[in-house]
Amino acid sequence: MRLINLLKTLRISYTQTIRTYSEYTPKPLRSLKPKSNRQYVQYYVDSCRVRAVGGNGGDGCISFLSAWCKDHAGPDGGDGGHGGHVIFQASHTVKSLNHCRSVIQAKHGGRGDNKDCTGKNAQHVVIPVPLECMEEEETALHIIQHCPAVSDYRDRYLGPPSKFFLTSTQQAPDIAELGAIGETCVYTLEVRSMAHVGLVGFPNAGKSTLLRAVTRARPTVAPYPFTTKQPHIGMVLYDDYEQIAIADLPGLIPGSHKNYGLGIQFLQHLERCRGLIYLLDGASDALQQLLTLQHEVQQYSAELATRPSLLVLNKTDLEIGQKTYEDLKNNRPETVLGISAKTGHNVSELLKAIRHLYDNNL
Repeated sequence: MRLINLLKTLRISYTQTIRTYSEYTPKPLRSLKPKSNRQYVQYYVDSCRVRAVGGNGGDGCISFLSAWCKDHAGPDGGDGGHGGHVIFQASHTVKSLNHCRSVIQAKHGGRGDNKDCTGKNAQHVVIPVPLECMEEEETALHIIQHCPAVSDYRDRYLGPPSKFFLTSTQQAPDIAELGAIGETCVYTLEVRSMAHVGLVGFPNAGKSTLLRAVTRARPTVAPYPFTTKQPHIGMVLYDDYEQIAIADLPGLIPGSHKNYGLGIQFLQHLERCRGLIYLLDGASDALQQLLTLQHEVQQYSAELATRPSLLVLNKTDLEIGQKTYEDLKNNRPETVLGISAKTGHNVSELLKAIRHLYDNNL
């Protein structure tokens, strides 16, 4: 009897545990580390143009062997060394292209020496790039994804020494070739995936303020438009150790799909996000903002307009923001979330909605 009661108790406890786990929603956590105090703020680079220059081959050597036991021993010059390669290696240790310089120069091969000594081969220059990075060179298109290394080496051949020109009629050639000059190629590197969700909105809608409130990122916040000209990435940590990347993108204006201002470049940043958050300014006509943003995204890419999205209204701490929130809820059938990035109102609900979007659609 006592054993039966114990089994019933364990069964009830197990059922309650399963029910609690199934109803559990991950909660966002505050960052344990404080924000950096350094002056320089590092932004995210998702595309860049680099010029790869291969190393020159080493020169051949003109030299003749001098031995006491043999006259006219012949040439003994060595070959030049190989020039260095420029290698783009896919790696999970880097997430952006901040480290890529505009010009990547490989080292040159060493010169050949006497006694058949070959010149030193130059070391290769290995540039790590993120997984799923795309490189484009004129008409050639290569995809780097989940592979240990993809090389585009641009070195040249070494210079032959004087003994290479030895013939039956020319026993003492004083000729050696110079190493060939390394090739030069220009590449455009692009990251295929930048963040899980991207903030889309007009200038001064509060995108940078929201990113500073929920992550350790430090984008510039100022009361004038276009303070953000490059993307900034912040990470949101949840209590189940899941991390979601949020991108603060430059603001869009009407006509961005026609490349007004830097519209096409800004929309390209948005294309590298899996989901969208339409962040509207509650201090102005939010409905007109939403229609304009959706029109610009639709005109740029029909596929981009179909990606999972959230509708968020900022600045609800203002009286006009509250009125705009009520009007927007009445006019739009989809769910509208009202927040205040400045005061933190409803920000936790936004993070829960982002996690729900991440679990079900991303």
